[in-house]
Amino acid sequence: MGLDYYKTLGVDRNASDDDLKKAYRKLAMRWHPDKNPDNKKDAEAKFKQISEAYDVLSDPQKRAIYDQHGEEGLKGQVPPPGAGPSEFFGGAAGTKFRFNPRSADEIFSEFFGGSSPFGGGSSGAKFADVFAAFGSGRSGEASASALRKAPAIERVLVCSLEDLYKGATKKMKISRDVIDASGKPTTIEEILTINIRPGWKKGTKITFPEKGNEHRNLIPSDLIFIIDERPHGVFKRDGNDLFVSQKISLVEALTGYTVQLTTLDGRNLTIPINSIISPTHEEVVQGEGMPITREAPKKGNLRIRFQIKFPTRLTPEQKAGIKQLLAPS
Repeated sequence: MGLDYYKTLGVDRNASDDDLKKAYRKLAMRWHPDKNPDNKKDAEAKFKQISEAYDVLSDPQKRAIYDQHGEEGLKGQVPPPGAGPSEFFGGAAGTKFRFNPRSADEIFSEFFGGSSPFGGGSSGAKFADVFAAFGSGRSGEASASALRKAPAIERVLVCSLEDLYKGATKKMKISRDVIDASGKPTTIEEILTINIRPGWKKGTKITFPEKGNEHRNLIPSDLIFIIDERPHGVFKRDGNDLFVSQKISLVEALTGYTVQLTTLDGRNLTIPINSIISPTHEEVVQGEGMPITREAPKKGNLRIRFQIKFPTRLTPEQKAGIKQLLAPS
């Protein structure tokens, strides 16, 4: 299925010639490959689509055919109204409208007046000169290079420790003001998808470029989500390590203890400790901490600390028994 030219330019089907020019001016300046050096391939494809749409809709004959027969009418077997024989290939059985799309650069140069409005030079002048001069010529609009960008909008995105351990997908619904093809502000709603990667930390930023409100002569602000971490009932995170505390009796500390834990991804861990557990003892389980985002599948460590419950009182008999058991041999 071909392009929807009206949708590509962001105008309605009753758009005037002035509406088309405003829409093309805005989109062409935004998506020209020279203005998108870090995303040149995608920008070039978008720029070509914008140019093709404007080329068709700004030409009354092409637009009439497109409105009646769609892209097939332009590139297929449907003749234009009142067209003469010289405008077709073949005979009556297979006539075609002679539609030869022009290059995007040619359309851009023609629209902005080639080199002449910007101080002379050859027709092949670099488009960087056009960008620098845009607004000082006939359009009367502000220079694209001089447009100020609105301050970034930051929002906190609270995630559970399980989400940050396993990874998750969050859908965020936003409303923002945009300027339509007629120059009037309107409110639209969008769903943004945030893919939480395993191991992301508090403070990680996810940026959606230019998703803020649109204003005249102002580049929309970036929308930035900042990861925050919801406290967990069992585990505490420190960098790539996870800490957990276990309450044990004095008898267990002296005679042995088995730690039973359910991990953040639902696995059951059994960790036997046969040595004496002192109040400062820390049991380290390698590779059972948080995923390390840039070193997958590597993980940090699980660190187990112990709270030893001492008895509040002992009977004389218990004291004598303990002395006998612990007396140096």
